[in-house]
Parts: sequence; C-alpha cells; structure tokens
Amino acid sequence: MALKITQKKEIFSVFGIINNTTALNFQNHISLAMKDVKELIIDIENVTTIDSAGMKALRAIYANCMTNNKRIYIIGTGCKEVYDDLYVTSVA
Repeated sequence: MALKITQKKEIFSVFGIINNTTALNFQNHISLAMKDVKELIIDIENVTTIDSAGMKALRAIYANCMTNNKRIYIIGTGCKEVYDDLYVTSVA
C-alpha cells in the first residue's frame, strides 16, 4: 500500500506503511510542511506498519522539531511504542 499523508492545519494524518520504500518521502514531506506550522501533530492511527526505516524517519522529524523549538505530538494506535523508542533514543 502506498503512503498517503493529508494535512488539516497542524495535523498530518498518515495512511499506509512507513517502511524502507516510503520513509524518506514521508520524512521529506513532513519536514517541508512543518516549516509552515507552529506545532506538529502526526496521526498514525491508520498506519499499519512502521519498520526500522520508518522509525529512523520519525526520529529525524523529532530531532528536527527539537532543533527548531517546535512541539511534536504523535497520536494514534501504536504511539506508545513510538514514544518509547523516541524517549530511549533521546535519553541515550
């Protein structure tokens, strides 16, 4: 399944799979679009799979937000696992 991203104000709803094939496009799209918002909300409710490349993209987006003093929220089913990964990465 292809990756689809829709935007409504600061909320980016992601549909599909964030994997080795789609991760770079996902990261680039969010990074470009986040320049126009004060905070970033990524809704992963409709993401069926996130592999290691997808997590790497999310970590890069998270780091970009921290560097630019933007708040980032990741919501939806599976966000606890994403949070745990981001927290462990940022603490290490």
